Amino acid sequence: MMACIRQDCISTEAALAAVHAAVKAGAEMGCKVNAAVVDAGGHLVAFLRENGAFLHSVGIAQDKAYTAVSFGMPSARLYELIKDNPALRDGMAQRDRLVAFAGGFPISIDGNLIGGIGVSGASEEQDCLCAQAGLAAIQSYK
Repeated sequence: MMACIRQDCISTEAALAAVHAAVKAGAEMGCKVNAAVVDAGGHLVAFLRENGAFLHSVGIAQDKAYTAVSFGMPSARLYELIKDNPALRDGMAQRDRLVAFAGGFPISIDGNLIGGIGVSGASEEQDCLCAQAGLAAIQSYK
């Protein structure tokens, strides 16, 4: 007999609400940002780009979300952990899709890691504020 293991996941509706809230927060600050939400496996669930947002930031937003879910911590925290170890820092910097600067956050519901959100296109502080707006929007889907 096989046992089923419950694994929560982020709904499409919640992911779309998050990227919309993040981009809206950017617009309210006068910033044009890209916002991405990935599921627990790092697969893109939702993405939104403000018209005129930096094109290169499309991939950076997705990679911030991927980094946050893959390590289960904010992308900025990763830098704090590796900054004093040159070999680790230099090696990690060469890893595909790894971003060790601010703007990516894990998404957890009731202690379960269900995804990540990443925002790129403004300052690190503004990217974080936009991502936090996205996280707040997800909470209404609990």
